Amino acid sequence: MSTVGPGRRPPREEVRRALLDAAAQVFARQGVDGASVGDVAAAAGFTKGAVYSNFGSKDDLVAALVEDRVSAYLELGLAAVSDTDASLGEKARALGDRLTRAADEQRDWQLLFLELWQRAVRSGAVDGAFVDRRRELHAAVTDAVTAHLDQAGAEPPLPPAELATLLMALSNGLALERQIDPAGVPDDLFGRVLALVVGDRSAS
Repeated sequence: MSTVGPGRRPPREEVRRALLDAAAQVFARQGVDGASVGDVAAAAGFTKGAVYSNFGSKDDLVAALVEDRVSAYLELGLAAVSDTDASLGEKARALGDRLTRAADEQRDWQLLFLELWQRAVRSGAVDGAFVDRRRELHAAVTDAVTAHLDQAGAEPPLPPAELATLLMALSNGLALERQIDPAGVPDDLFGRVLALVVGDRSAS
């Protein structure tokens, strides 16, 4: 809900942020097709005009939301492995632990991710905002994996692109499992698995 006071015109970026946050919640709980622009606007405390003036259409809002969440996911992951003094295994554990906490903090996004994935698979679409952003994320994760392996002078157990695929699949899969059975996915499981993947046997 917007916290804008009477008589104060909120900055455009503040309105945009509020609408994106509201859209993540509304779309996750009602479904993209089931929710209206009006539902999102009401949840954010604005009129439908605010949505259209910032995003143009419902499809553009969905695309912007995907871009926002994917960018945030990438920035979060890069920050988690930014300690240049940490070993490769330590970075792997730090990354897994941080992404696990992020999944707990952003449960609505996990639900929305699953819906967007289903829509893409059912439609057979090979393009579109969701698929395009996933490809961009995969490329960025591949580059990051390559850089950290090179920095550590480590021989990759798999090609960096395949490691990126594995990382993304584990992140999504464990997040979904944790929503259903939190006790079955310990807080440090993702980090321990990633550490084992990069050859840190102390994580077992």
